[in-house]
Amino acid sequence: MNSFLRIPLDTTPEQSARLLALQAAFAEACNALAPVVRQTRCWNRVTLHHLAYKTLRERFPHLGSQMACNAIYSVSRTSRQVFQHPESPFNLARLAPGRLPLLNFADTCPVYFDRHTLSVKDGKLSMYTLDGRIHFQLALGPESEALFGERKLREIVLSRAAEDRFELCFMFSEEEGAPSAFAAANDGRIPDYVMVEAAA
Repeated sequence: MNSFLRIPLDTTPEQSARLLALQAAFAEACNALAPVVRQTRCWNRVTLHHLAYKTLRERFPHLGSQMACNAIYSVSRTSRQVFQHPESPFNLARLAPGRLPLLNFADTCPVYFDRHTLSVKDGKLSMYTLDGRIHFQLALGPESEALFGERKLREIVLSRAAEDRFELCFMFSEEEGAPSAFAAANDGRIPDYVMVEAAA
């Protein structure tokens, strides 16, 4: 059974505007965290949370506490891919000693959700935005519904495609003993929503 479930969102213009605003605010928070990673050379999620959460909440009160946590997760996850993946051109083993390159997140960066900021129940989707929740009716087939009932949800990611079309990707834990479906998505390429600026 697939561990990825992609759902395009049929948004109204007002809903699209709210998702664009959330995505821009999320990217801004990620870019506020990137210098902390560069200065401390730390992208462990828990440690980064302790280092930056309070300042992040003070600087971006409109983002909300849980989305601030999700931004920390995003930066931790992306930094791990950029600086630790064996195939990454910015793997620490390939970098000269000194300051790390700076990650710069574009406004098109994915937004990570969790069970506090997004829920699916009885085919109805409720998701957080800066201006309150928005709701969608989902037409899920039996196999898709089974994923929610039988697998542990690992990640929820909102992505923007061309012409401001949005889709959600639900990523579920693998069956025991199965090869990870996440490996293909984390193959050492720098994500297209991140620019890596050389260290000064």
